[in-house]
Amino acid sequence: MADFDLSVEELRLVACFVADAAEPLIPYYESAHPDDPRPRAAVAAARAFVAGDPRSRRQRSASMDAHRAAAEADTESARLAAQAAGDAASAAYLHPIAASHQLGHILRADANAARIAEIVDGPSAAARVLESACRRAGPGLVDVLRRYPPPTPASGRTAQLISALDSALRSR
Repeated sequence: MADFDLSVEELRLVACFVADAAEPLIPYYESAHPDDPRPRAAVAAARAFVAGDPRSRRQRSASMDAHRAAAEADTESARLAAQAAGDAASAAYLHPIAASHQLGHILRADANAARIAEIVDGPSAAARVLESACRRAGPGLVDVLRRYPPPTPASGRTAQLISALDSALRSR
């Protein structure tokens, strides 16, 4: 599979999809770290890009800050929420290279949301979150996703959820 192009409109579509998954997770981070604005700032940076702002240092810095917040988080849910927020901001810089690890930038926020739901409400909750993500993913997002190779098998729970979501979206 060769590398390919991604338009700014496609990057905005991906950033919107990821931000839509990440934003509802912010309370899981803020309940553990109420005075840390980094994940919320990352989603705001993603939303600004989606709304028409150019890609800028704002998205890059906010993404790195949110990922640092994830690394410092006290709970798994807080870590997953901050990581999803960081992914939302970094979606503006999704790389158009034929590498399966890039799928994480598209699907990990929803996989993290599914994992949090699983922690809070059990395994069936994760399936409902992934089904919701499939309903939110329009044809343009699925087209972008299909340009990347499928994920490689992995043993971690989030990686398993990414694979499940990827498979469901590709089969549409």
